[in-house]
Amino acid sequence: MTSDPGGRTRSVGVFLSLTLDGVVQGLGRPDEDTRGGFTHGGWGQDYADEVMAREAGKGLARPGDMLFGHRTWTDFTTAWGTRTDDNPFSTHMNAATKYVVSRTLEDADAWQNSILLRGEAVETVAALKATTGRHLSIIGSASLVRSLHAAGLIDHYTLLIHPLTLGTGARLFDGPAPLTRLTLTGTVVTSTGVIIADYDTTPAASGR
Repeated sequence: MTSDPGGRTRSVGVFLSLTLDGVVQGLGRPDEDTRGGFTHGGWGQDYADEVMAREAGKGLARPGDMLFGHRTWTDFTTAWGTRTDDNPFSTHMNAATKYVVSRTLEDADAWQNSILLRGEAVETVAALKATTGRHLSIIGSASLVRSLHAAGLIDHYTLLIHPLTLGTGARLFDGPAPLTRLTLTGTVVTSTGVIIADYDTTPAASGR
């Protein structure tokens, strides 16, 4: 693993869009994720604005590596891995070290600077997080986020809460999630009504 000059162990942060009723499925495109007969794909398209772009740009400016689940990494490989334009987002994505967690992926050669973490997500990410190195950012990858949250491995959330409900679709915390206290560290509201909320996590001790 790449060492950090300051000798810091890694932190894990999540950047994720969701609806007011917690749906995270199919944000970007109608065909992005139709599992379970989901028909509302692309629900986030009408909410982008300059404020959202600026806040996303702040994340790009922070040195760090990226962490993906298998499905999201594959989708991003198709969307971004072959782009050669001067879009700062695609430049950042292609240059960043990308760790992909999977039990079934054979290799991570399809996208430059990708490293396969083969095995169970909690075990492999916990081992990576324990090393000295740069911050790890998760974009999307809701299934991976659920597993890491349950294991107490998420340190920070940036949640883009969109002002709509869908009533169907996979939610961020489908099923039980452990008691975790979140500390609000900042909020920004976009011109389209999206609340961008930053939270630090503090796993509860002894149910307090």
